[in-house]
Amino acid sequence: MTDETNPAEFQNKRGGEHSHIKGWGIDRDPKNDPTYPMKSRTDEEIRGYTWERPEQQPVNIEVLKSVERPNITAVFGTSVPPSGLSGAIRRYAFKYSESSYGRWLPLVLADRINVFEGYFDDISKGTFPNIFAERGWKAELRYNRKSFVLKSVLAATLTTAGIILMINRSRR
Repeated sequence: MTDETNPAEFQNKRGGEHSHIKGWGIDRDPKNDPTYPMKSRTDEEIRGYTWERPEQQPVNIEVLKSVERPNITAVFGTSVPPSGLSGAIRRYAFKYSESSYGRWLPLVLADRINVFEGYFDDISKGTFPNIFAERGWKAELRYNRKSFVLKSVLAATLTTAGIILMINRSRR
């Protein structure tokens, strides 16, 4: 089969019975398609669906894989493999289904922690990050001054309260 294969010649070589999956094949009925009857059905869009899968990107770093997928995706990022506390949280999150909070909430937390890991990494290399510019606070101060001042006062209050609690606990 080549990219010029006619739709009538199309065969699903992957096989597998997926009818046990809730909602599988729901889009087969054209009357259930949100674009029906506005879309002109010519089946031209199916041409070229059969193609040889390109060679898999080599896996030479840790790649986190969804529990719903039997294999890794064809292409994945290699610039920043999971590491540190945020990497451990990501590994934990990938044990859960993509449809659960147990997956997405830890991933959001890992992103926030990774920001601070990046700050610590920069400082350990002798570069102090310009947090004011990197977080866009200059623009917020200019265009959303009231919210910026409120957030700053709240952050200062919480930080001060945290420091006072730590000092009081250490004295006991």
